[in-house]
Amino acid sequence: MKNFIFLFVASVFMVIDASAQKGIDAGTPYGSGDDSVRCAYNINLFVPHAKNKNYEEAYPFWKEAYEECPASTINIYIKGVAILNWQLSRETDPAKREEVINAILKLYDDRIKYFGSAPRNRRDWKDAVVWSKADTYNKLKGENTDHQLIYKWLGDVIDEFQEKTFLSAIMLYMVSSIKLLQNDMDNHKENYVNDFLKCSALLDAQLTAAQAASEEKEIEDLLSCKKEIESNFAASGAADCDILQTIYAPKVEDNKANLEFLKETMTLLRRLGCNESDVYISASEYAYKIEPTAESAMGLGMKAFKNKDDATAEKYLNEAIAMTEDAETKADLYFALAGIAMQKNQYQNVKQLSLKCLAENPNYGRAYILIASVYALGGRSLFPDDPVLNKLIWYAVVDKFERARQVDPSVANEANRQINNYRQHFPTKEEIFMHPLLKEGENFTLPGWINEVVRIR
Repeated sequence: MKNFIFLFVASVFMVIDASAQKGIDAGTPYGSGDDSVRCAYNINLFVPHAKNKNYEEAYPFWKEAYEECPASTINIYIKGVAILNWQLSRETDPAKREEVINAILKLYDDRIKYFGSAPRNRRDWKDAVVWSKADTYNKLKGENTDHQLIYKWLGDVIDEFQEKTFLSAIMLYMVSSIKLLQNDMDNHKENYVNDFLKCSALLDAQLTAAQAASEEKEIEDLLSCKKEIESNFAASGAADCDILQTIYAPKVEDNKANLEFLKETMTLLRRLGCNESDVYISASEYAYKIEPTAESAMGLGMKAFKNKDDATAEKYLNEAIAMTEDAETKADLYFALAGIAMQKNQYQNVKQLSLKCLAENPNYGRAYILIASVYALGGRSLFPDDPVLNKLIWYAVVDKFERARQVDPSVANEANRQINNYRQHFPTKEEIFMHPLLKEGENFTLPGWINEVVRIR
């Protein structure tokens, strides 16, 4: 209380001889004369009320300080968001709620206007404040969010701050871009690809700086964000291999001696399912010459696979497996080996390699699809003398397709199509009823290399 009285009295004496004028009119933080006294008075009352979440008591003092001396303290904006959110929580009229939301957004704009040039810490920088504005707007509007607005706000600060842009601003910008893509694939596809490339470059620059400074937490956050935008890019529908070939082919040539760039490019292309593309193979060849790694050996294996040189392909793929402990990479390698075995009609080997793939990544839907495919091809003669038992293989085939769509939504459409096809070949109810070894609802074990337990239905 003593401190409060001291501050208040001191503020009075500082302005006692000045002529009265509001800070907003005078272009000064507090104004002058009686107005500056009133400004200090209002600040000293609304701040502790807001800190204690007494927003109703804080509101009138905060409002007067905001209107008369908006450049006096950043607390007008920090506490103001909380105060107006309290007001919004009490408002039920849609039109008035919209007015409060707009007032909240204006708070962020005014914070930048009055405090954007001299930030006290990183979250006071303009790009971080714009991110807070965009994030708040997104949360308040929900399904009614205009993502074009967020895209514009954050795009402007990214253009201004470049590689120094606040990480959360980059991430929300990419979220808004993908939302626009989902709403208008034809017109936003090129923009989205360019946004991805731009933001990837910004994150790479930030990562390089963080690694140089040994900022472990920042490195972890950046790697997590890179993986997220790459995963979104892969699932976006804009990332087809032809586009990536066009984008990355010249970059690979320009960076053929840059091992880190080549590694990152190979990893990205593989995650996007483009590890048979010419640019992936080129990057692998350049990287392998500099330093053989699992990723570059995989690329050379894929090149040999494309050239139908199975022995060389298997050599490089097995070499890659021996060089990595990364589960995601190993899963891709085992799946590639399973593909070679499939070409040779080595059905049992296909299954074993696919199971190794799934041991590394249980959500690898394509491995289940491959197992279903070899069951369909190689399991149709398990019971050559019993046509009804021979139909039981289709249970195992459908079970694998169903498992594929459960663990991996990206293969769901293909799996559904195959399920509808193979279900037509199940034994009929009459065939099950008449067969001495079968009973609906019970399990049956398929013999041999299939070795699957299926339910009769």
